[in-house]
Amino acid sequence: MKCVAIDDEPMALEVIKNFCQRMEGMELDTFTNPLVGIEHVKRIHPDLLFLDVKMGEVSGLNLAKEIPQGTFLVFTTAYAQYAVDGFDLNAVDFLHKPFSFSRFEKAVNKVQHAIRLVNYSAAPPLEGQEITVKVEYKNVTVQLSSILYIQAMDNYVKIYTVDSRPVITQMSMKSLEAMLPENEFVRVHKSYIVPRHRIESYSRTQLTLTGGTEIPIGRAYSDKLGQPQ
Repeated sequence: MKCVAIDDEPMALEVIKNFCQRMEGMELDTFTNPLVGIEHVKRIHPDLLFLDVKMGEVSGLNLAKEIPQGTFLVFTTAYAQYAVDGFDLNAVDFLHKPFSFSRFEKAVNKVQHAIRLVNYSAAPPLEGQEITVKVEYKNVTVQLSSILYIQAMDNYVKIYTVDSRPVITQMSMKSLEAMLPENEFVRVHKSYIVPRHRIESYSRTQLTLTGGTEIPIGRAYSDKLGQPQ
């Protein structure tokens, strides 16, 4: 995720930089000069902008009006009274200084979810793709776009879908995993595979799917989601 942070306090930028380094996959550019920073944002169109509200004579609320479409905004400020104004500008979140890593992580997860929703609406993932599995003595076709998650249970595997009852097959989890496009599905536990586009948020030990279903994350699989160490 390409990110930019604009704040006239170097220490505040250092905090954001350290937090980004703890979350894998975040590239960050920082600026103490808000006018230079916003020009950089307009030039590179980052995924996420962390923006201070009050920077000397410059208002982050005014700068926010110049953000290009497709860049998500998270305000960072010590002045909580600006929160309402921030959300009026369609900010995804508002971080009140000093904020913790867990609170920062929650804000980033919100942005990641918003990005997934935009990408999903633009081009629904897995549309038209399917797999065929053996169910008792017949073959059953499962649309990949309909899969909520896959769970291994004893000697069979259960495929939960959005539009029908679970599909139960005696295939092994390993064999089923090999049939799925690895860039679209991820194994997060010895007993669970989930579609990446349905992941709403995650921590070190658990993820939440769109709709609220919670799935455990196995220690051996946590790196696949780029989790903070």
